[in-house]
Formats: sequence, structure tokens, C-alpha cells
Amino acid sequence: MSGNQDKRADDSLELVEVETEGVDEAGNVVDDDLVLAVDGDGNIVAADETVTVVTADGDIVVDETLSIVGDDGKLHAIEGDTTILEADDE
Repeated sequence: MSGNQDKRADDSLELVEVETEGVDEAGNVVDDDLVLAVDGDGNIVAADETVTVVTADGDIVVDETLSIVGDDGKLHAIEGDTTILEADDE
């Protein structure tokens, strides 16, 4: 195998997902889903985090942030989106 083929094998990314769920002090259910792209050396190269909150009133707030590693080696948010679904007051 040539050196270039060895290098390509090391450049593959692995996805790691961590999900936590709990109830905050206000009684809201909070689900945090974090997906990381990790290179062969164990360095995080990108992250996608989705935080979903279901409030005690039944409203749902979904906040998603996509981040990539910059030249400085730190994660930088490049895209974010927040969706709010209000509960019916019937």
C-alpha cells in the first residue's frame, strides 16, 4: 500500500452521538442531541447540536447549531436555526 493510500485511510471520519435528557428547574423537558464528526486522530472537525425544549405549557422550542473547526482549531457556528411551536390554548 502506498503512503497516499495510508493517508486516505487516516482521513476517514467517525460520527459520535451523545444524547441527554432531563427536566430543568422550570419543569421544562430538555433533550440535547450532539453529533460530532471526529477524524482518525480523535479531533472534532464538525458538530451538529439540536436542543429541544418542551415547556411546562406545552410549547416546543427546537434550536439547532452546525459548527465546524476553523483555522484556529476551535469550533465556530456556521448555521443556526430556532423553531418555536406554540401549544394550542384550547
